[in-house]
Amino acid sequence: MSQTKSDTAAKQLSPFADRLNALHTAMKEQNLDAYLALAGDEHLNEYVPDHAQRRAWLTNFTGSAGDALIGIKESYLFADSRYHEQADLEVDNTLYNVSKIGRPEAPSLDSILTKWLEAKQSEKGSRFRLGIDIRCMPVQMWDKFQKLVNNGNGELVPLTRNLIDPIWKNAPAIPTNPVKALPLSATGESTQEKLDRVRNSVKKSKADLLPITRLDQVAWLLNLRGSDIPYNPLFIAYAVLDTKEDKLLLFSDEAHFSTDVKSSLESTVKLYPYNAYEKELSERVKGNRTVLLDARHTTQLTVQITLQNEGQCVPGTHPIEMMKALKNKTEISAMQTANLRASRGKIRAWHWLEKAIVEKKTVTEASFRDVIEAFYAEEPDFAGLSFNTISGAGANGSIVHYGTPSAEKQLENGELFLIDSGCQFSIGGTTDDTRTWFIGEKATDKQRLRYTEVLKAHANVAMQQFPAGTDGARLDGICRSTLWQNGLDYGHGTGHGVGAYLNVHEGPNGIHRLASTPLDLNMITSIEPGFYESGWGGIRLENLYRVIQLDHTKSDGQWHGFESLTWIPFDPKLTDQSRLSTEQKAWLKTYHERIVEQIAPTLSSEESDWLKKLCGYFTK
Repeated sequence: MSQTKSDTAAKQLSPFADRLNALHTAMKEQNLDAYLALAGDEHLNEYVPDHAQRRAWLTNFTGSAGDALIGIKESYLFADSRYHEQADLEVDNTLYNVSKIGRPEAPSLDSILTKWLEAKQSEKGSRFRLGIDIRCMPVQMWDKFQKLVNNGNGELVPLTRNLIDPIWKNAPAIPTNPVKALPLSATGESTQEKLDRVRNSVKKSKADLLPITRLDQVAWLLNLRGSDIPYNPLFIAYAVLDTKEDKLLLFSDEAHFSTDVKSSLESTVKLYPYNAYEKELSERVKGNRTVLLDARHTTQLTVQITLQNEGQCVPGTHPIEMMKALKNKTEISAMQTANLRASRGKIRAWHWLEKAIVEKKTVTEASFRDVIEAFYAEEPDFAGLSFNTISGAGANGSIVHYGTPSAEKQLENGELFLIDSGCQFSIGGTTDDTRTWFIGEKATDKQRLRYTEVLKAHANVAMQQFPAGTDGARLDGICRSTLWQNGLDYGHGTGHGVGAYLNVHEGPNGIHRLASTPLDLNMITSIEPGFYESGWGGIRLENLYRVIQLDHTKSDGQWHGFESLTWIPFDPKLTDQSRLSTEQKAWLKTYHERIVEQIAPTLSSEESDWLKKLCGYFTK
């Protein structure tokens, strides 16, 4: 059907077309050829608070990663493999070209910029100008774009005000939800002890000042938790550690803090208004003072403040990142308890689902999401979810970060059902686990083969021994090996670090192709291989593990391994024992024996009997 003029006008007046037009006007006022609308915010959060969801407001794309490059004549949205299908569903392709990163035909952001730079060079007397909000851009990313644009005879324009903010009418306010102080029984280390450790590390780096712009770093250091960020128990704040001062400079809205919390901070913290960060840092940098800057965890704004006030930048690793990753005994204990409770909640939800299917009850993606969250909420010290529950049935399981379960999509016989969920517990623990279940009685050979290969990949890493100093990139290859032998693979990483009642995704450790940080003792990591086929479905099997030391009396050096924190059965309906090695069968037998031992006694008799029968497939 041909498009009428009224149809065209209506499309042009759609909210997202109108917003893009308004941004074009703002770009022209700044004499910009392009503008980079970043997914992140001033604190480089993965889960961005509502008031900073600028790229989502502009494009309607809600994925946690993926920037938008806005040109005057054309614009692009860049989505990695986790969000290819989601971008198709959410983004108006008459306004944005969706580049599906990872596919051979997909243009990269760099290649588009290079093309635009070359086109601008043909215009005599003018330079290509790319505007970026430096409050939201990590230093590492700024350096990359500066090199690219400058080499193309262009100009990178640092903006200290986001161009979207003035045109976003009725934007949400910056949250100021109450902050709570965690007891020593949940943290294992006082704020003063942490401050002393960080201060000593900064001094060893020959620096005077340490800006702290990541919210999980602030929360960890001060043993405080909030609720300003969806799923992450954080509060909006900056902090600066000045080695000449005994107290930490904290920049946050006073409304966050009750009288009791402020009283608990008096000996360690000097509180300033949130918007005083730039002014106070500027004052303390003066006098040729040195600032420790981690290019991955600091924004370009902090670099600009330092240089404009005649300070010196000392590049280095942010000391809080490694301290936070190496869990102490108290944190390990809290993580063990939290994950055991979350495992029980998920097992009970699985049992509920099996009964509902037998009784031919209607279950949708959304209704099961509500059920599993209700079971979680029954667990002691439950403090909320650690991310939005992924509940993907059938073909929706292939959407890796499918965070919008449908109230219309029913679970149907013969389908795979992928559930990725996690919790926060106020005792000091965070959880994250994924299972794919079969709906019905008899899975197909293809479903069983693919599931079993993913299970083998998981088991291979979970039981892997490795020498101290081994990084995650090596283990990523070990995980994928058995899948590759069967022509299978997955686009995401194999594992990520996890905080203790903090962010569910935490660095610096991880298991993926670029992971260079050694997996050290008492780090927490996920192991989550998968397989996804558009239109068919998805498989992901995820546990959390603690890195432990192994006792090798006959070998030189230290050897490490993994100890599971997650205790949820795998699906016997989807497991083909004939494809498992002797070692894999032994690992699965021990794992399921531990599940029965730890969880069966805490369930109802009906749930316990069901669990024992389920695990019996692996333990017989």
